[in-house]
Amino acid sequence: MKKRYSDEQIIKAIKEHEAGAKVEDICRNLGISNGTFYNWRSKFAGMEVSEAKRLRELESENNKLKRLLADKLLEVEAMKDVLSKKW
Repeated sequence: MKKRYSDEQIIKAIKEHEAGAKVEDICRNLGISNGTFYNWRSKFAGMEVSEAKRLRELESENNKLKRLLADKLLEVEAMKDVLSKKW
């Protein structure tokens, strides 16, 4: 089962580590692997909660735009196929 953690929880865990808490203890308390913690740290280290929320919003918007672009490129290819057929 995959748990979702809020930006606040992630940043709090990183700040605990920066304050001297052991990674193993933090991971045990949250029920996550060391790898997950280090992924969080590489992505969110030095951020405040508002910055992390903005990052998630931008990532979501970017994914939406990528999907729209892919759809439009498929439409263009389909139109090229239709127009290239001999009648």
